[in-house]
Amino acid sequence: MINQAGRSSLRPLYLLAAAIVLLEAIILALVLPLQPGGFALQFIATPRGFGEIIHVWSPGQLARYRSHLPVDGLLLLAYGSFGWLCVQRVSFYQRLSPWVRRCGAALLPLAAAFDAVENSLHWWLTEVPRFGMPGVYLASASCAALKWLLVLGFAAFSLWALARQPE
Repeated sequence: MINQAGRSSLRPLYLLAAAIVLLEAIILALVLPLQPGGFALQFIATPRGFGEIIHVWSPGQLARYRSHLPVDGLLLLAYGSFGWLCVQRVSFYQRLSPWVRRCGAALLPLAAAFDAVENSLHWWLTEVPRFGMPGVYLASASCAALKWLLVLGFAAFSLWALARQPE
């Protein structure tokens, strides 16, 4: 049973979780109507592939895609903070060694850092055509891949920590 002090220490997690759900809903409302889908840009590692998506969009659709990036900036702050606080405050992580907890706590903030780089590059790459810079597109796709690997890593870490609990 969680006592009153335990509930109040989890309140920031509840607020962050609510913010994550709200921000994700806003992002989905902005990018889901885009065809081809805005999420497809995350893993496009070439100027040609990137151009094949954004050049199908009207100027209004491109503006719609770009409008999600500041919201995604808020989302990455929320999920990065959530991951860090979750490992600090949720009881099933507490039986892990301090070193393992520090590593697990760093997963979502590190994912958020890669997400921030990806967003910055997408903002820049969608401003005007920049086809002569293939390394930038590869960097953007690499940041997206690392972000998702770290998010999945946090989920796996959390399941592992939960499974280690005594029965």
